[in-house]
Amino acid sequence: MKISVITVVYNSVTTIEKTIQSVLAQSYKNVEYIIIDAKSTDGTLAVIDKYKDKIAIVLSEKDNGYYDGLNKGISLATGDIIGALNADDRFAANDILEKIAAAFNNNPNLESVIGDIAFADKNNKISRYYSGANFKPSLFKWGVMPPHPSFYCKKNTYNRLGLYGANYKLAGDFELMLRYLWKNKITFKYVPLLMVYMQKGGKSTGSICTNLFVNNPEVITACKKNGLNTNMFKIYMKYLLKINQFWGVKKHA
Repeated sequence: MKISVITVVYNSVTTIEKTIQSVLAQSYKNVEYIIIDAKSTDGTLAVIDKYKDKIAIVLSEKDNGYYDGLNKGISLATGDIIGALNADDRFAANDILEKIAAAFNNNPNLESVIGDIAFADKNNKISRYYSGANFKPSLFKWGVMPPHPSFYCKKNTYNRLGLYGANYKLAGDFELMLRYLWKNKITFKYVPLLMVYMQKGGKSTGSICTNLFVNNPEVITACKKNGLNTNMFKIYMKYLLKINQFWGVKKHA
């Protein structure tokens, strides 16, 4: 079973090398690594070039944002399973893809898996732990989704249900997982595994204001598009639910 890992990057010269190294260090070897670069100008491409003989595909061209980049990567991917690793992030251990592959191999009817991620500094000191353990599709109406960097899905599911909405700035991952897991009820399994360290303060973590004024309205739009009844009050309640992500950090440190 081949796993395609996609990294979408733009001007991440200070973090992209650790991201690449964490993919190349995986013990599971049937991996297709794809990097989609949006014409970086800060030296990112020079770093990528150091590893070009170990990366299956490097595409560098202007795009229409993160989700457009992901869609390009998915379209190019030849793996049975597809996942994304952001350019500010890195795998939490060297056997992550091996354990993801095992989950699929043990259940031929499984269409997707989710796991855990952690927000951490460059020394892996964890400040927030985001687990998919208690996720259920009914939580989408509260603006709650599984941690996207832990979401690995079969390529044929993407072919059947469509790609990311490139018109979204922040909530394209929410909309896709809502469409897959809630509307179309694809099968998923929680794997009790810390899969990814997300760098605290990185591009992928966003800011509070951006989440309040860009992400939340997009979440409402995504719910309406897919026929899920919700409202802004319910969406804002997710911040109370997120408190659990800050409790128990010491347990995972």
